[in-house]
Amino acid sequence: MQRPTLRPRLLKLSGEALAGASSETYDFAALDRVASEVVEGSRGGAPVAIVVGGGNILRGAELKGRSGDPTRGDYMGMLATLINSLALRDAIERVNGRCEVFAPHVVPNVARQYDRALVTGLLQQGVVVVFGGGTGHPFFTTDTAAALRAAEIGAEEVLKGSKVDGIYNADPKKDPTATRFARLTFDQAIAGRYGVMDLAAFALCREHRIAIRVFDMTAPGAIAAALGPNPPGTIVSDLS
Repeated sequence: MQRPTLRPRLLKLSGEALAGASSETYDFAALDRVASEVVEGSRGGAPVAIVVGGGNILRGAELKGRSGDPTRGDYMGMLATLINSLALRDAIERVNGRCEVFAPHVVPNVARQYDRALVTGLLQQGVVVVFGGGTGHPFFTTDTAAALRAAEIGAEEVLKGSKVDGIYNADPKKDPTATRFARLTFDQAIAGRYGVMDLAAFALCREHRIAIRVFDMTAPGAIAAALGPNPPGTIVSDLS
């Protein structure tokens, strides 16, 4: 049965979210926690899409200056995000969620080629959609891929998973007097140089009136809460 039309929310996770505190590529307890919370959150509200990074496997930046082709590291990083997308789909299905992986180009048995109409239809049916492969082009981060897909599917918010519980006026790990903001405008985020997302991603969200919510993805229950009716963290938005 198709659910009432709600604007999706796009969850941006780093690859490190799947590695947890482990030095291995995957911490399967962390992977299972992420999947369970995504499924819980998707059943309680708006449709859920995900962009996941590949930093637990490879960061393209690590190869810059070490390869004869300056774009090769970026392509390797995009492939790493596809591996994580497949791992996330498997974990979501193991907890009885429905999930599909899309990429800029079809990869048989791994990912469908991105099709906006198909994606939006699946989202409204309650299927969790994971976008892998970045934008399909070098020189763009997974933040930019998240903002691009969020704009295309008409997302209401980008939920930016972080290792801190929002945006502070100073580094809370170094300054115990740092104050967390509940809300910022885009202008305030720029003026404060808080580095919410890279500039291309930030500009896309601002232009398309997509709020950015920064929250602590490492805290148990935080992902489900971020997808729920009373999400934690700091919201960056020009809407009142």
